[in-house]
Amino acid sequence: MARKREADRSLKRDAGWFHRRLARAYPDAACTLDYETPLDLYVATVLSAQCTDARVNQVTPALFRTCRRAEDYLRLGREELERRIQSTGFFRSKAKHILGAGERLVAVHGGRIPQTMEELLALPGVGRKTANVILGNAFGKQEGIVVDTHVGRVSRRLGLTRQTDPVKVERDLMELFPRKDWTVLSHRMILHGRNVCLARSPRCAGCTLSERCAYAAG
Repeated sequence: MARKREADRSLKRDAGWFHRRLARAYPDAACTLDYETPLDLYVATVLSAQCTDARVNQVTPALFRTCRRAEDYLRLGREELERRIQSTGFFRSKAKHILGAGERLVAVHGGRIPQTMEELLALPGVGRKTANVILGNAFGKQEGIVVDTHVGRVSRRLGLTRQTDPVKVERDLMELFPRKDWTVLSHRMILHGRNVCLARSPRCAGCTLSERCAYAAG
C-alpha cells in the first residue's frame, strides 16, 4: 500500500511537470474552432467529428451568419443544411444531430444551450467530449477533460494512463491534474499531439517532455 501511494505521488509530480512544460510551449493554447455563441460551438463541435478544425472553420462562417438561433437551423431544413455542411463529411448524420438538437433546445431549453453535463448529454450528437468542449470553452465550467485521439495518445505515451477508452482516460487525468487546469490542459495536449507527438512518427528528439516521457525512454 505504501509503495502504491508513493507511485501515485510520483505520477502526480510528473503530471505537474508535464503541464508546466506544456504551458511554456503553448502559452496561448485555446479552442481552435471558431465560434461566437455556445450554439455556434455546439454546431462546430458536431461538424468536427472525423473532420479537421480547419475545414470546419471554412464552412461555419456563412452558416453562422444565417443561423443565429436554434430556430434558424430548423427553418433552414435538412436538405439545405446538408448542402452547406457536406464538405465536413458524414453530413447526413451531422445534419440530423443538429436539427434534433434544435428541436430539443426550442422545446426544453428556450432555444439556449444548457449549462450542465446531464442536459448536454441529452442533446443529439453530444458525448462527454463534446459536452466538455462546450462547458469548458463557452461557459468556463471545468466539469471534465476533453479526450480526443491526441489527448489519449499523448497521455498513454507519457505514462499518465494505460487506458484506451476515452472515459477511463479522462478519469485518470482528472485525478492527476488540478480542476482549474482541465480545459487548458486538453488544448495544450491536443496541440502537442498535432505538432510533436505525432501518431506515426513522434518527434521525440525535439520534445520538451522527453526527459520524463515513458515512450521516449523506450
